[in-house]
Amino acid sequence: MTRSTPLAAVVDLPVEANHVVDTEARVGRSLGRTVTRTNRVMTGAIDALAEAASNGVLAATRRLTEEPSHATDDWGRDPMLVRNMMLLAQIRWDVATGGDQRLPKRAGALVVVNAPSWAASTVFTAFAISEAIDRPVRFVGRSPIPVLHSFDRRIGGLLEHPDEIAGALRADEIVVLGAASARGSRGVGPVDHSIIGAALATGTRIFPAGTTSSPFSRRARVEIGTPTRPPRARRGPLSELELADRIRQEIRGLLDEMGDIVTGTPLDWLPLSGIGAH
Repeated sequence: MTRSTPLAAVVDLPVEANHVVDTEARVGRSLGRTVTRTNRVMTGAIDALAEAASNGVLAATRRLTEEPSHATDDWGRDPMLVRNMMLLAQIRWDVATGGDQRLPKRAGALVVVNAPSWAASTVFTAFAISEAIDRPVRFVGRSPIPVLHSFDRRIGGLLEHPDEIAGALRADEIVVLGAASARGSRGVGPVDHSIIGAALATGTRIFPAGTTSSPFSRRARVEIGTPTRPPRARRGPLSELELADRIRQEIRGLLDEMGDIVTGTPLDWLPLSGIGAH
């Protein structure tokens, strides 16, 4: 005899199945809403953090670029900011300065240095000389980026224009000019003859200087040579052209005497690398 199944049980099975499906659907919808709310909270938190970071960057930028009138000199240099930047620069570079006793104590001077493309030679040279002789030292050139352009001015950057350089030299300022970038640690590119002309017009002495540094160590060196004299008494643009070429040759001579920075790594053995001793 076969056992018969109660009718209620037969009828209730689909009802229980439907109840389970409905419960799972409700749970799924609840989890979906929870996930959505969580995503919104996380998105809001990320947006808040990004906004806070952006506001922090903008605030820091304003502190660096806004310039209280009492804190800057006639060319926009901020002594307090320069002091802070010099302290930061000491973390990156340990600069040995030589020949600084040749520079005038009070008069102006133009110091021309080599400027490898991978090194901020004019900036660390200006900082190093300023530290050595305890005088404000400026450098030629500012970034074309608006924010950095203003920042460069506040740390001593001058416009790359003969009139501005001449004005600084007439005011007995020391100015560092970088030669054009050249390949290799001993390469020296052309020297801007119009800036040399500004120095000649103001009767300012011009000093060649060699700089060496390494991207792999803190060691750097600045060596200032004796003042360069014009090749002959001459007026007009040929005088500044000849003097610019002579300065370039004298910088090369200084670099040959200085040698290269030894990094203490296998890179020193690479031939023609422009790094390390040759």
